[in-house]
Amino acid sequence: MTDIIVIGGGPAGLTAAMYAVRRGKSVLLFEKEAYGGQISKSALVENYPSVKAVSGFEMSMNLYNQAKSFGCEFKKENVISVKDGEIKKVITAKGEYECKAVVFAVGASPRKSGLPNEGALIGRGLSYCAHCDGNFFRKRDVAVIGGGSTALQDALYLSEICNKVYLVHRRNEFRGEEALVKRVVEKENIEIVYDSTLESAEGTPMLKSIFVKNKNTAEEREIPVSGLFLAIGQVPGTAEFSNILPLDSHGYVICDESCKVKDGIYVCGDCRQKTLRQLTTAVADGSVAGSEA
Repeated sequence: MTDIIVIGGGPAGLTAAMYAVRRGKSVLLFEKEAYGGQISKSALVENYPSVKAVSGFEMSMNLYNQAKSFGCEFKKENVISVKDGEIKKVITAKGEYECKAVVFAVGASPRKSGLPNEGALIGRGLSYCAHCDGNFFRKRDVAVIGGGSTALQDALYLSEICNKVYLVHRRNEFRGEEALVKRVVEKENIEIVYDSTLESAEGTPMLKSIFVKNKNTAEEREIPVSGLFLAIGQVPGTAEFSNILPLDSHGYVICDESCKVKDGIYVCGDCRQKTLRQLTTAVADGSVAGSEA
């Protein structure tokens, strides 16, 4: 039996594994896809303290190799369910594993736009994180898609470093905080495109423009941009674990900064309720959850 099982091999999960195994515990980490999570797909990470610039893949491999060197065990398996009890049971398609504590680091993935060429444009003009990738588009024209507080914050952030920001929203009013709406409306280099939906993103290999459609008039408009930021929400990877984790209406785990749900159950990273989801906050969560577990 393993002392601690970590579900998820992103920055939060890898950090939790490191902290736990360095405390003398046996740790098994499950990851169904790529180690590093979302950060592994980033072309460049340059906002991590003390690291000048590194590719997301290199950062991910550094985290993985560091955890492995400390003695963490890894398995490439998809966790289907978890059974609570004095002894926890983690069930995958390949078997059942017992442990004393479980750390959920299942992350969250950006909600996709559904564009047929969305995957091809990731890292070539399309991004899901303005704070991560906005600096690549300094003094250029960009577009933000969305109407919530995240989209408003992204537009404001980008307006400080980009030439012009088009904020495309499918409704005629925003869902985000009123204070943010006021700031966006007052920004001279933010153009709000109301009642419009994203129809296509054009350019090969790099993004050149987007086409939006006004849902009231059916008029289509081409907007030349170098960057496209999708802020239409995220989907936490918690659906399979609603029997054991307290979730809010959006699927995020209700848990405070202790990262402890209850005895033997911990959560860290982007799947947890929080105001900022960044690499730094993920590893901070991981260090807490790993130590607590």
